[in-house]
Amino acid sequence: MAKNGYWVVCYKSVSNPVTVSEYAKLAVTALEALGGRVIVGGKPAKTHEAGVDQSVVIVEFESVEKAMAAYESDLYRPSLKVLDKAAQRDFRIVEGR
Repeated sequence: MAKNGYWVVCYKSVSNPVTVSEYAKLAVTALEALGGRVIVGGKPAKTHEAGVDQSVVIVEFESVEKAMAAYESDLYRPSLKVLDKAAQRDFRIVEGR
């Protein structure tokens, strides 16, 4: 059975919230076209250990290969151009269990 792939994105800091909002609109449209589905998005209800009280986004894909391909895609690339340096993120692509 194929395992899902996930983008796990933790925002460490945001220097331009307006630009991040513009990025999010573009990114969601691109990700939906690429088969991604945002399943978590927002500030944490509670943080523990070294947790940072910044937004977390989790996007689900039907495979880790599709998750990796989406990041490199021509559809998603314009979103990254808009984001530029408006936020510092910890961005990981992981395979589900």
